[in-house]
Amino acid sequence: MRCLCNEKAHDLGVTCCDISSQPVSDGEHGFRYFQMASCGQDNQIKLWLILSADFLGAELKYKCTLNGHSAPVLACAFSHDGQMLVSGSVDKCVIIHETSTGNTLHTLSQHTRYVTTCAFAPDSPLLATGSMDKTVNIWQFDLKQPCAGNIVENTSKVAVEDWSEDDVAAWLYAQDLADFVGLFKMNNIDGKELLNLTKESLINELKIESLGLRRKVLQKIEELRMKTISVPITVPDEFLCPITRELMKDPVIAADGYSYEKEAIENWINSKRRSSPMTNLPLPSPMLTPNRTLKMAISRWLETQQQRV
Repeated sequence: MRCLCNEKAHDLGVTCCDISSQPVSDGEHGFRYFQMASCGQDNQIKLWLILSADFLGAELKYKCTLNGHSAPVLACAFSHDGQMLVSGSVDKCVIIHETSTGNTLHTLSQHTRYVTTCAFAPDSPLLATGSMDKTVNIWQFDLKQPCAGNIVENTSKVAVEDWSEDDVAAWLYAQDLADFVGLFKMNNIDGKELLNLTKESLINELKIESLGLRRKVLQKIEELRMKTISVPITVPDEFLCPITRELMKDPVIAADGYSYEKEAIENWINSKRRSSPMTNLPLPSPMLTPNRTLKMAISRWLETQQQRV
């Protein structure tokens, strides 16, 4: 094999790339090229056009940058027709982008740890995502509801009590409860009504006979109530693992001088990544040293927060 092109794509390390299986037009001259996506530790995804390759080599033409993630992007993949691109990140989110416009179609936030892989099924509205939370999720998205992810993202900024019926419908889509959208709309369930739903109202008013479905709906509503009453707490950035962006429980110091959650940096090293997650420079040693001072500081901060509750 021979390398046809060597191009600097990101300011920090490139973590993943994918090439579309279908050619697209460049939008300027009508030429049809293959798309390539690259993602990196700079939190960005970049789209490129691959110019025709021959014995002289190949050339990458920059198309645009897709934003939306707030942490390093670890995975990306094109849909079969090249019209959508999915990405997964350390911020635990999965974003589906429209490649022609760069718009965000869906934002999925059900994973509880950073997302490491994602893939579309060919000729089917199915998507698989994998995470360090040890789960694989299979998603089926409704092509008639291309902006459901955006609706949920926007409603999260509004108090649940003020949600409209459409906001509740968007929430149902995001919770994999799309079958209930028509029922909830027919009964005029808005945000306030949603929070007041009980087992009795699900049985007597909404006529949901299945015990399993009632339990699932009530569980999701209870999770929503907990988020509603919880007081937002700003965690000091130095207490967050740079990889997972979660509060560290067992911080260790790596050879690059930065502190990480022990499990996260061990998984990073064991996956044969020999570079620093922070600097992208080679790690001179896989040795990890417990950061007892930081662990004690986190413990004291947690005690202070508990006393305020």
